[in-house]
Amino acid sequence: MKLQDRHVLVTGADSGIGQAIATLFAQEGADVAIVYHTDQQGAQETVRRVEAAGRRACAIQGDVGNPQSVAAFFAEATQALGTLDVLVNNAGVGAGGASVAELDDAQIETVLRTDLLGPLYCCRIFVKQRREAGGGGRIVNISSVAQHLPTPESAPYGMAKAGVGSLTRSLSREVAEDRINVNNIAPGLIQTPMTQQRLDDPDKREKSMSVIPWHRPGQPEEIARLALFLASDYGDYVTGQTWTIDGGLSMQWGGA
Repeated sequence: MKLQDRHVLVTGADSGIGQAIATLFAQEGADVAIVYHTDQQGAQETVRRVEAAGRRACAIQGDVGNPQSVAAFFAEATQALGTLDVLVNNAGVGAGGASVAELDDAQIETVLRTDLLGPLYCCRIFVKQRREAGGGGRIVNISSVAQHLPTPESAPYGMAKAGVGSLTRSLSREVAEDRINVNNIAPGLIQTPMTQQRLDDPDKREKSMSVIPWHRPGQPEEIARLALFLASDYGDYVTGQTWTIDGGLSMQWGGA
C-alpha cells in the first residue's frame, strides 16, 4: 500500500482522470475527498469506488475558481478525513473554437479562473495546512501537453496550462524547506468525457491518431499510475518537474 492512511483531496474527481486517480489512491490505502463542480452523480460513483476499496470518501461540491469556495471545501474535507497529506489539482475546463480576436470576457474568465487560478487557490491553502502540521506533503498538478504546444483557437487554455507548469516550478522552490513535493503531469489526448466527442468522430479521431506515435488515446488509469508515483514515497526525490505523458505527441510535433 503506497498511500496507506494518507488523506487526499482530488479536485474534478467526478469523472475521467480525477476519478481514476481517486480510485487508484484508495486502492493504495488513501482516504479521499472528492471535489466536484456540477456532476453529483459522477462524484457519488467515485465515492462508491473509493468505499469499495475499503477506504473513507466524501463528495464535496465546490468551485475551484472561487477562493471562498476553495476555503470551504478544504475545511469540509479536513473535518471529514483529518489533516490532508496530498493535493491533486485536476479540475479543469476545455476551451476551443475562438480566436484571440473573437474571445469574449466570459470565456477568458472561466478558463483562467478554473484552470490556472484554481490550482493556485488550492495550493495556497494546502501549503498553509501542511506548515501548521509540521511540513511534508505532496502536490500533484494536472496540466496538459498544451502547456508545451501552440493552441490556436484555444489560447486561454494553453496559457492556463503553461501557467500551471510555472506555478509548479516556483512553488516547489518556496516549499522545499517544508519538504512539500510539488510536481505536474501534462497529459496528451486522454479518453475522458471531455474528449469523447472528438474521439467518436471518425475524421477527428483519425487526424488525432496520425500525430500520436502510439496511435491511440491514453487512458485515465495511465495518468493515475504516474500520479501515484509522485504522491507516494517513491517520488520523494522528485520536485518541481513536469512529466509529459502523451504517447509521443509532443516529440512528433516538431516533425509533423
